[in-house]
Amino acid sequence: MVDIKKTIMQRNIEIGNWVVLAVFSTVSFLFMSGGFAIGVLLGGLISVVNFRWLSRDLRIVFLKHADRAKPFIIVKYYIRLIFMGIVLFFVIARMPVDVLGLLLGLSVVVISIILMVIGANFKNPLRRFRKNNASLFIFR
Repeated sequence: MVDIKKTIMQRNIEIGNWVVLAVFSTVSFLFMSGGFAIGVLLGGLISVVNFRWLSRDLRIVFLKHADRAKPFIIVKYYIRLIFMGIVLFFVIARMPVDVLGLLLGLSVVVISIILMVIGANFKNPLRRFRKNNASLFIFR
């Protein structure tokens, strides 16, 4: 069995997730209410765990279940969705969290991915022109 290694970009996104979560949590604990800060922290933890769980599921499907990848991914997707829904229900219903803080925390992975893409394009802005069919426009 071949081990699938993480790419540099995936590792950077995972590290970026923790950095963005730490920055958002620190700023919210310093300048916002306790409920907002707890919401940011819990939402960020939920989104980072969900991202790691997805990464692990995809690695497993491509290593062990390549012949039946589609049904396996669909089943795992619904299991993850139901589990995250239950966790979010208990966080909102049982804990003193602000919903806006929770939403900000849940968007940690998306913000981290956007920052990584922007950073990669600032490092090498002309990388698209090295290919033969490159153009200024992303969409044709």
